[in-house]
Amino acid sequence: MTPVTVIGLGSMGTALAEAFVKAGHPTTVWNRTAARAAPLVAMGARHAETVEEAVTAGPLVVTCLTTFDDTRLALRPAGASLHGRALVTLNSGSPAGARETAAWAVGHGARFLAGAVKNVPSAVGAPDTLLYYSGDKAVFEEFETTLKVLGGDTVHLGDEADLAALYEMAVGAMLLPALVGFFQGAAAVQARGLEVNTMVRFAGTWLDMIKSLLPIYAEEIDSGDYTGAASSVNLFLAGAAHDDDLAGETNVDTAWLAPLHDLVRRAAEAGHGDHSISALTEVLRKPARQP
Repeated sequence: MTPVTVIGLGSMGTALAEAFVKAGHPTTVWNRTAARAAPLVAMGARHAETVEEAVTAGPLVVTCLTTFDDTRLALRPAGASLHGRALVTLNSGSPAGARETAAWAVGHGARFLAGAVKNVPSAVGAPDTLLYYSGDKAVFEEFETTLKVLGGDTVHLGDEADLAALYEMAVGAMLLPALVGFFQGAAAVQARGLEVNTMVRFAGTWLDMIKSLLPIYAEEIDSGDYTGAASSVNLFLAGAAHDDDLAGETNVDTAWLAPLHDLVRRAAEAGHGDHSISALTEVLRKPARQP
């Protein structure tokens, strides 16, 4: 069983360490606040007193800190000890941050993978939990079995170190708008004296429908052909008035929708009124910067 080090013991980092321990991997943990390691030590993990001690404990170092900057800052005292080891970062951040961290790690002789956990901490270790990685494919292949302990749906996106961060942000962009939409609906339902849990089943079915449309929209965007409109830009434009009615009736603040309505309006003005709503992608693209 491959010895593993986990650095960063927030809720996700703790879940990662627990998964390794439960799978039988000798697991060393380190966190700035040492007390967070106690429950893991009780499970069988070893607590390192310093980050350098943690890094030198094994060939595979997994970090779960908030940002790439935090990761480099935490590892800086152990930079020389990274030589020859595999460093896997599971934190949020931009593609630029991933590239900078990859260069920093490789500069210290480490072999680098950036990754993302596409689920909540309680789902770590489940067969259908998705994690994707990018960077040194040889590292992924060497430690794939170990990394699958964290989730059964484990994917290597490519050798470019920033691909995981790119997909993390591209996919993650859907989260806040979807959640705020649910929260708006919750406030509207409560304004009628109803409980929010009465809409959960219907919201779930609606999300399933949206999921079924994604392959269709992806094909439209990839091909650049938006003429087969099941739901047109004009249809969404007409629906904006309903949001104003809802706001007046329920006293719910729908101002967050204004930029979305503006995006739809600009798409119609650009000649996409009768096209699929996926044509908004064309409006979102900014012209290339001139050198």
